Amino acid sequence: MSLKVELLEQSFEKVKPEANEFVESFYANMFADNPEAKPLFEHTDMKKQKQMLLQSLVFTVENLRKPEELSSALKGLGARHVKYGALPVHYPIVGSALLKTFEQYLGDQWTPEVKQAWIDAYQAITELMLSGADYDKAETQLS
Repeated sequence: MSLKVELLEQSFEKVKPEANEFVESFYANMFADNPEAKPLFEHTDMKKQKQMLLQSLVFTVENLRKPEELSSALKGLGARHVKYGALPVHYPIVGSALLKTFEQYLGDQWTPEVKQAWIDAYQAITELMLSGADYDKAETQLS
């Protein structure tokens, strides 16, 4: 899958000035649309969690042109998320909240082309994280 790197970079640049508000909105959207996800974070320092999400987003967008580095980092991130209790079924919840948040912050610049670029990017990110997560077959068949 070839990602639309320029569209991803340009759209991310537009939300960067409001990056802290963006991650606040992301978690608000995720918990509003998926209240069942809230318990996953009950023992989490949310201030730290929001900073980690922001750092991951920035790192990912800044390294879209360095696929080897990005691939390795995302596989490591996927492996760490297993320890946090993340399951494959959680990834679409995160993706949906991310798209919704981009739509809110980009407004009329959230074109069908930009939306598709982020859908494709999130799909690629998910695949890399899950390949690093090394779930056993029983866990991946829960859905």
